[in-house]
Amino acid sequence: MSYDCIVIGGGVNGGSIAYSLAKRGKKVLLLEKDRVVSKASKAAAGMLAAGGEFVEDGPLFQLARKSRAMFPEVAQELRELSGIDIELINKGMYKIAFSEDDEADLKRIIEFQKQEGEKVDWISAKQLRVQEPRLSSAITGAMYLPSDGHVSAPNLAFAFLKSAAKLGVDIKEFIEVYSVIMENGIATGVMTTEGAYFSNQVILAGGAWSSKVLADTNIRLDTYPVKGECFSVTSHQQLLTSTIFSHGCYLVPKSGGRIIVGATEKANTFSQSVSFNGISGLMEKAKRILPAIVEAEWEMAWAGIRPQTSDGLPYLGEHPKHKNLFVATGHYRNGILLAPITGELIADLIEERQMMLDIASFSIERHVKQPV
Repeated sequence: MSYDCIVIGGGVNGGSIAYSLAKRGKKVLLLEKDRVVSKASKAAAGMLAAGGEFVEDGPLFQLARKSRAMFPEVAQELRELSGIDIELINKGMYKIAFSEDDEADLKRIIEFQKQEGEKVDWISAKQLRVQEPRLSSAITGAMYLPSDGHVSAPNLAFAFLKSAAKLGVDIKEFIEVYSVIMENGIATGVMTTEGAYFSNQVILAGGAWSSKVLADTNIRLDTYPVKGECFSVTSHQQLLTSTIFSHGCYLVPKSGGRIIVGATEKANTFSQSVSFNGISGLMEKAKRILPAIVEAEWEMAWAGIRPQTSDGLPYLGEHPKHKNLFVATGHYRNGILLAPITGELIADLIEERQMMLDIASFSIERHVKQPV
């Protein structure tokens, strides 16, 4: 069977791309080598940290802001189609300081973000504890980001996929793509464990595993996997209302008194094992931020593998040497945040529409390597 588009990857960005293409009337096949939503999209805390993640202006900051603004409409649209609530909660984020140096750094970030039109401000330790009374008395103040909320990452990914399926996308699990079929430098389909599938365009959105597919096609991208470990606790008491972001640790309050704490960073591994060292380190950081967390009940720990690039920018676009092969990977810690805009941008590229913003900085061409 032949398709207009084949999407490789059953995570949040693969789902978003398939959904955006289906909305435009494309006949789409989505292939996932395991279960859909079984890797990074399942593991993510779901922060929409368009302000919290960035310390200076740049193309990724602008992309993140635009994607964050899409979430209210996306949440409603996906709920109507899939029946899934992505649990969009917008109670802001506090990026906290423990020292004068921290304060100076955060106030510098506040200035640049204000110049870009962000709603952001400095609040004192006293003001912070009025809003979040259980936070540590050692915190000296915080950068307040009222527009940075969070969603349920697995719910968002499933909502994109189920909405895509409702619009006619064929979703096949446990089918691994070995390589992209090329004819005279043009992508015409994929070779899989179940044989060949053909299409007019191929979109690679396989997260940290994307480079493996391209390598088998004699192409190499400058990407590498980064493992992140997280844990969660539950409490009958409301320990937090807003997301707390600190050096090497964040706390995201979810519904039902659940708090997700993350995340470690270990580069160049596909292991999803959870280490004692990683989790114990997170525990110490979380306890320093929120002493009352020691009274919470342990729930579970897990790890996810995130795709990173050498310059920290994702790849979004058509391959410069292989026509009709598009790549959307390297989102690293911003895969959930960037999912809505990733789907729309890739669909715009495929339809050759005018882009909603300049994506030249995310071009695949900047790092394309041929194997030695």
